[in-house]
Amino acid sequence: MPELPEVEVTRLSLVDRLRGAEIGDVRLGKPLRWPLGCEPSSLVGRRLLDVTRRGKYLWFALGDRPGVVADGGGLLLHLGMSGSLNLSAQASPPGPWDHFDLTTTRGLLRLTDPRRFGAAVWSPSRDGGAAGKLLAGLGVEPLEAGFTAALLHAGLRGRRIAVKQALLAGDIVVGVGNIYASEALFLAGIDPRTPGDRISLARCVRLVDAVRTVLSRAVALGGSTLRDFRDAHGMGGAFQNEARVYDREGEPCTACGGAVRRIVQGQRSTYFCPHCQRR
Repeated sequence: MPELPEVEVTRLSLVDRLRGAEIGDVRLGKPLRWPLGCEPSSLVGRRLLDVTRRGKYLWFALGDRPGVVADGGGLLLHLGMSGSLNLSAQASPPGPWDHFDLTTTRGLLRLTDPRRFGAAVWSPSRDGGAAGKLLAGLGVEPLEAGFTAALLHAGLRGRRIAVKQALLAGDIVVGVGNIYASEALFLAGIDPRTPGDRISLARCVRLVDAVRTVLSRAVALGGSTLRDFRDAHGMGGAFQNEARVYDREGEPCTACGGAVRRIVQGQRSTYFCPHCQRR
């Protein structure tokens, strides 16, 4: 599943190419998770002003149509569980998994999603309308200044669920996906089964630093490609090659040499070192 690093890598591979591009056509394939929310023809003639990210969502800000005042809004895109965006200079016939095409003066932007849990939704603004509802309740961005040990400690207070599950919930901090939560907890020396309300402020300091370190490194390496993730130019990620515990069940811990364990938490695989990570 594309997580924050993969979505940020996708954004970085698009923003310079698409900023200022004009939309010439919109094609919808099979229905995605939510309807587009506008007539596709109403997007024709708009310019793409910017591409920003909130959590695992991408926001494509749009300019007004020629001769129409203050109707810009934007498109909120989500990659779902298996989606990817591709920007190509030459148009090609859509395949069975290609469900949204945005033809622009800078190329064809195509959303491919075999499982169709992704979405492309128009909204009058990022903070209102459909986008506002979808983004409401998201926690702070982990790579921004608002993510502090004090905030994490306050968010974990009173939560008896495991700390890894609290990280994945997304209401304290957004976008720390399954791979990166396992890696950050290993770096911070915290057992992923530890109840959230037992994580001290001192341990939150280590965990915040670990989350930032892991996510920053993942973005720098193009994200993780475990199956089919590619950025908008078709490049895969390489973070999985540096994972210290994720998907390494039974292999020696890179720190102590003991065997890495795998357990299931909330139907997701968790990897950790029982010796290096303490409750």
